[in-house]
Amino acid sequence: MRPQIVPGNIYHILNRGVDKRKIFLDDMDYLRFIHDLFEFNDENPSLSNSHLFKAIKTFEPQYSDLRSPNISREPRKLLVEILVFCLMPNHYHLMVRPLTEKGLVKFIKKLNIGYANYFNQKYERSGALFQGRYKSIAITNDAHFIHLPYYIHMNPLDLYMPEWRKRELKDYNNAFAFLEKYRWSSFQDYIGKKNFPSITQRDFLLKFFNGPEEHKKSILKWLKDFDPEETRALTLE
Repeated sequence: MRPQIVPGNIYHILNRGVDKRKIFLDDMDYLRFIHDLFEFNDENPSLSNSHLFKAIKTFEPQYSDLRSPNISREPRKLLVEILVFCLMPNHYHLMVRPLTEKGLVKFIKKLNIGYANYFNQKYERSGALFQGRYKSIAITNDAHFIHLPYYIHMNPLDLYMPEWRKRELKDYNNAFAFLEKYRWSSFQDYIGKKNFPSITQRDFLLKFFNGPEEHKKSILKWLKDFDPEETRALTLE
């Protein structure tokens, strides 16, 4: 039985593809999931995905806020605050703060079902896309809270410099440059580069980081000081 979700607490969420299969096969899949992070984080019923998603079938900057100027809608009533996110080929990470007792469960259910329906229709498949229920851990101490945003944002290095997890990383500036170009996370928005700003609620963490410029400095320091043991309780892998 899952522990009771406490509104206002922070949680690390992980879900991966069934049998560790890839859940994002092209850029449009990543964009669709990011769109769903925005669309399904709402107590109001979701609008039709078919016409909403037409607004982001491009990489042009004007679409990065995932809003369509031609669609009227009620103001969103957020289920959760999405503090940090990162999408990887076969899984995703979220750092969230539920706003209601059932907000997190409702949001993840809408997110997983909505994206699975899109994926199965697009690739003409059936059955489960995700590997069971999502994994979650409550962030209840300061050490875990401090490390989690960095840990989630460093995950894309697995695709380019997997040695980072063994503390064998040599070129930290190259690692930062790769992360700076990786579009499928909230990393760019946290270092002051507009990417998908409508997805995350960043004021809380940016205040903690003392703003984007100070956060850039702390990222390199965290990579250099990275200790796998300190993050083991957060990984959910």
